Amino acid sequence: MTKHTKAYISLVFICLVWGTTYMAIRVGVRSYPAFLFAGVRQLIAGIILMAGALAVNRKRDFTTSNILRQMLIGFLMLSIGNGGVTWGEKYIPSGVAALICSLMPMFAVMLNLAFSRKSHFNLTIGAGMLLGICGVTLIFRHNLAEVTKPAYLGGIFATIIATIAWALGSIINKKDTAPLNAFLNSGMQLFFGGLFMLIASPALENYNGLELWNTSGLLALIYLIVFGSALAYAAYMYALSALPVGVATLYAYVNPLIAIVAGFFILGEQLNKYTAMAFITIVISVYLVNKGYRKQAKLLLNTNQSKIALAFPESVPAES
Repeated sequence: MTKHTKAYISLVFICLVWGTTYMAIRVGVRSYPAFLFAGVRQLIAGIILMAGALAVNRKRDFTTSNILRQMLIGFLMLSIGNGGVTWGEKYIPSGVAALICSLMPMFAVMLNLAFSRKSHFNLTIGAGMLLGICGVTLIFRHNLAEVTKPAYLGGIFATIIATIAWALGSIINKKDTAPLNAFLNSGMQLFFGGLFMLIASPALENYNGLELWNTSGLLALIYLIVFGSALAYAAYMYALSALPVGVATLYAYVNPLIAIVAGFFILGEQLNKYTAMAFITIVISVYLVNKGYRKQAKLLLNTNQSKIALAFPESVPAES
């Protein structure tokens, strides 16, 4: 099995697991403060992943520069990214949060276009992004009346900021093309991201009436630690190392559909006729963005080969 095949399998796993984590987060924040809940989740998951990474691969990079780098990525992706979504779900349905997060691949593309000379916009990517927005709008359409409520609007704003932070963290993480121990780095990101949230929680949240032993909340926490963080985050980092950012982040288009269906059957959240229309639109958008990135990569490869041929004509084999 090739590395790319494993990466795509990891991507499917991420779609399924992270699609259901929105529902689990919604259950958790009904019982616990958001940053406390998310911080405990990521801190424990980080310890588990670091221990597993060191058991499998003894290589480690505990240099100051690498630790600071993982702290930055953990802060962006986990403290702001996951923490913002978790806090937002106190006020908005899990399906709506997933819909906003589905904009993440587009934020990643826009950030790449702004900061990377190698990334170039093309019409195929643009069409895919446009269709993705249309798909999200179709599902989101039924919730527009709620936007007038301050708490609901705050939840949406927090989730948008979280989505941008996750996209930026993904891009920064992608720049490390040869990590000494990628899974150890992922564990460090989870650990530091959770630690920052736990430090901030007492200042940002109210613990009055907190009931530590809550069956549904604890079950949601366990599921999120094992599947949503330790396993899925490791799978995401693996996919990110083997696939372009725009492809590795396409899971965000599929997650809303899974989140909405899970929310409907388990939490009683609304499911309407626009879901089927949005599904078709989003599937097409995923295909177009993927195709656009493949076209871009092929064009870049051909350009580099042409430059080599011009600089070293004797290295190009003669036509037969």
